[in-house]
Order: sequence, then C-alpha cells, then structure tokens
Amino acid sequence: MKEINQLDLFSGIGGFHLGFERAGYKVNSYFSEVDKHAVAVYKHQFKDSTYVGSVTDVRGAELPRIDLITFGSPCQDFSLAGKRKGMGGERSSLITEAIRLVHECRPRVFIWENVKGTFSSNNGADFWAIIQAFANIGGYRCEWQLCNTSWFLPQNRERIYFVGYLTGSRGDWRGVFPLGEDEEVFTGELGERLWQFQKAQSENLHARTLGQNTDRMTTDSTFIRVHSATNLGYEEATYGDTINLSQPNSKTRRGRVGKGKAQTLETSCNQAVVEPKIIGYTRDAKGKVTDRHLKDTAGTIHTSTGSGGNTDQFVQDYNIRKLTPIECERLQGFNDNHTQYGIYDGEVKEVSNTQRYRQCGNAVTVDVVSAIANKLHPLFEE
Repeated sequence: MKEINQLDLFSGIGGFHLGFERAGYKVNSYFSEVDKHAVAVYKHQFKDSTYVGSVTDVRGAELPRIDLITFGSPCQDFSLAGKRKGMGGERSSLITEAIRLVHECRPRVFIWENVKGTFSSNNGADFWAIIQAFANIGGYRCEWQLCNTSWFLPQNRERIYFVGYLTGSRGDWRGVFPLGEDEEVFTGELGERLWQFQKAQSENLHARTLGQNTDRMTTDSTFIRVHSATNLGYEEATYGDTINLSQPNSKTRRGRVGKGKAQTLETSCNQAVVEPKIIGYTRDAKGKVTDRHLKDTAGTIHTSTGSGGNTDQFVQDYNIRKLTPIECERLQGFNDNHTQYGIYDGEVKEVSNTQRYRQCGNAVTVDVVSAIANKLHPLFEE
C-alpha cells in the first residue's frame, strides 16, 4: 500500500478518502469541513484523521508534507438548479481558498470535483477563470472530464473531475482521462443493481405518506403512469425504476422516471423507487386456500409436493416508497450505514435521516474517485 498524506478540503463524509483507500492507498487525512454532522461522521469513520477546521483557517506551513489535495467545493452557485451566481457567489468563491492551498502545499496531485453547471456558469467565463488560476500556480499539468456515476453505479450523476499533477511526474505516464464506461467495475444490468439495493424494508415509506405526489400517478397491471410534461403527458415506471417526486404540481417538469437507475441524488432525496406488491395464497393438501396475504417481498418458495402449506405467489400491484438512507449510501458507493453514526464532542451519537440524506446528496461518488485513484498509482511510486 502506498502511504500518502491527504488534505481533504470540503471533505463531507470522506468520499475522496474512501475512494483512495479502496484503490490501495494508506491515507493519512487532514480534513477541513464546517458542517458539524459531516465532521462527526468523518471522525467516526476515519478515526486516525486530523480535523483542521475551516478552509479559510488552514495554512500550508502548519501541515506536514501533503501528497494529495482533494476538494469538492460548494457548488450551489454553479448548479443548473440554483440561482447561478457563479464565482460571484459567496459559497463558490471558496474555491480560491483551495487554489491557495495547492500553491502553499504543492502536492503531487490535486483533484477538484464539481457540478456540470460549472462549464456554463457566466457563459463559461467562471470555468476558464478557475483554469487560469490553476495555471498561475505553475508547474502543474491539468486534465478534466465530465464523468457519470452511472458508469459504475445505478445513479445518473454527471460531475466534472479536474486533476492536476506536477509536470515533473513520470514521463511515460499517460494521464487519467479519458475515463469511460469501459472502466466499469460492476457486472449485470443497472436495473438489477438498483433492485438489489431495495432490502432495507424497515425504513420503507409507502406512497400514501408522500401526500399530493400520489395524485399525479395512476397504475395498471404493468406500469405506473407519472404526470410529466411530455407529448403523452406522462412517463411510465415499473419495478426497479425510480420516480422524482420534487415539484409534483409543475406543468413543465419532465424526466421524472429513472429507468433502472436513480436520478441525481439531492440533499432532500425526493426520489421514490417502484417495487412489486406480492399476493400469496397458501393452500392445504386438498388445494383449499387457507390464507391470503399481501406484502412487499415474496415468501418462501416451496416445491409442489401435495403435502400442504404450498403458496401460490403473484405480482399484483406496485408499491412506491422513498429511497432509504442505506440505498442512498450505496448509490454513492459508501458502505451500508456509513452515515448512521457520528462523533460529537467525543461522544458517538446517531445521525438523523434528514442529515444522512443531506450528506449523501452532497458527497462525491466513491467508485468514480477509486477509478481515478487507480490511474494515479505511478505518480506515488517514488
């Protein structure tokens, strides 16, 4: 294992840290974050890490030799769904602090992740201003690509990954990008992957708990029709698909259904998954029905021995429920219950579901980071 010192800025719940660990690095993290719940989860998951406070207070001279700087700086001002203030926004301007620390620490590698909207913010001027700022540091070669989490996991999540590395690095090294679907690390169809995620039944929320959202849906025996601003006026969803429940009364919203994959996870997790309702008839030895039940998962499948207790099972209808925190963690590549506990003032406490959703929506996808980290091994061999 290659041992590296990482400065993890805007660290969230440690997606960069975990991604490099999975790629075979021993990571010593110095992490910066201001959200107390994310700090608590990071401390609980990476107990040997060192918290260094807000990015505005971190100074390179006070740190050991840093090999890697990672940062997914606040993206609200770049987001296509936001107010698009760009670099003029208070939150997005924090990237200048990360650029300062790259200059002060001069790591072998730095990685920046941000939303697709960064490309078009202020007609592209913001993105090119950031590139110019990195270039002004001197001594780094930079690459970037728009990558999609769906290459690795069943979530459609497009993000810019920007990698800079010292120009004195290995001359025969071919760089990180392009990274594409040929880098996939999973087997099977995306729909099957999403379906496998649906086991946390104790946290299920039926559609009836989602209020007016259910008024925008109708069902028949094969699919659910979801109100959408398409030519037909609806989209079709079946089990293994997801439905975006945000802005249910919008007359212009479309693209609500994710076919076999989740749409981009957001901090409020306004997504539901469709799963079958199973009806079962239990019969005695004479074939008489002795029990009828309706549930979310199939019962034990028996052979037809004629000895009684056999169950005939059919898919009768669909259940629509909100994604669980565990499923959101999996869609971002984290281990189950990564966000369940945090260390607050030295005490381990359970994290609320509201915060767990928020943290997953803000996180970087572990599998994408791991794929990039695997490409970077030659730069850390010296």
